[in-house]
Amino acid sequence: MSYEAKMIILSTENLDESIKFYTETLGMALKFRDGAHFAALDGGPVTIALATAVDHPIPGKVVVGIKTSDVDAAAKAIEADGGAIVKGPYDDAHERRAVVYDNQGNGLVFYSPLNR
Repeated sequence: MSYEAKMIILSTENLDESIKFYTETLGMALKFRDGAHFAALDGGPVTIALATAVDHPIPGKVVVGIKTSDVDAAAKAIEADGGAIVKGPYDDAHERRAVVYDNQGNGLVFYSPLNR
């Protein structure tokens, strides 16, 4: 199984202000925006995601998104080694995901694109 850190998800209460900050102050390009609750910015090798409580996996926390070939096995491994599952493996519109805490309480989201 492979793991690749691809995204850092930050909380925001005002998506417009956060997008403005990251695009104008830091010069990051907006990759896409999903309504009033989620946006992705080009942070080079890592995507910087901005999410309100509606779309954030663990609101108020910084969460690292990790792409993996097997979300279910990754979640089981986390739980077996002292972490915790926040939201067990599930399919959303685009990918399979699991939201977990590592063994130190840091938030992670494992994800893998759905083959549809």
